[in-house]
Amino acid sequence: MNEMIARRAPGFRPKVAVVLGSGLGGLADQVQAVATIPYGELPGFPQTTVGSHAGRLVLGHAGSTPVAVLQGRAHYYERGRPDEMKVAIHTLAEIGCETLLQTNAAGSLRLDMPPGSVMAITDHINFTGVNPLFDAGPGDGRFVDMVDAYDPALRQALLAAAAAAGVTCHQGVYIWFSGPSFETPAEIRAARVLGADAVGMSTAPETILARHVGMKVAALSLITNYAAGLVPGKLGHEQTLAVAGAAAADVQQLLRTFLERYT
Repeated sequence: MNEMIARRAPGFRPKVAVVLGSGLGGLADQVQAVATIPYGELPGFPQTTVGSHAGRLVLGHAGSTPVAVLQGRAHYYERGRPDEMKVAIHTLAEIGCETLLQTNAAGSLRLDMPPGSVMAITDHINFTGVNPLFDAGPGDGRFVDMVDAYDPALRQALLAAAAAAGVTCHQGVYIWFSGPSFETPAEIRAARVLGADAVGMSTAPETILARHVGMKVAALSLITNYAAGLVPGKLGHEQTLAVAGAAAADVQQLLRTFLERYT
């Protein structure tokens, strides 16, 4: 597969891989593309089933920084496989990416972090009971250290980029639920007791996979709703997309600033 990517983008070696979550795929259009490859042409890459995830690998430059942008991800809830992103993450590491920058749409567990807010992830809680390294093979390599899994220096760079872009950026802990149903109010109360600040259905497995292959990780949540039970009203994916679309410009400016400054 690496040979296929090399043929489409000869001599290109990205430094940063970017995973774009729900409603944020437009950032890929701002990359000075060298090549765009549908996931369907890359054996083992995820076949996304969520409408807001285009399913393309975009290779190009953000400023002077060479990047590989995954325009969409697969989720555990789509086929019941926690390692859906294994081939994609391994491939990104093999073609040169030293850092994985993730984005997602998430629900807020804090009233001071309303829809439209942005949160840099400091740590995560895996509430699913599954792990993408279940079938990682024998040996000690599967016992991955998850201390500072979200690299503190990269997080500070995200906060600096946010300040430069004029975007308020919160910090907090992300909790991974399996989905696809939204969480119950009781589950959200439990998550708050555990110390979570935002909830979502992705990101944690990709972080584990990236740390397994030695990549540094930074991650950003776009808050699209209050989690179940915090305020009156029902939850739906349409709300996620609507809020993500409205806030996308600010988030894209933050990400673009971070990538252009990356060294």
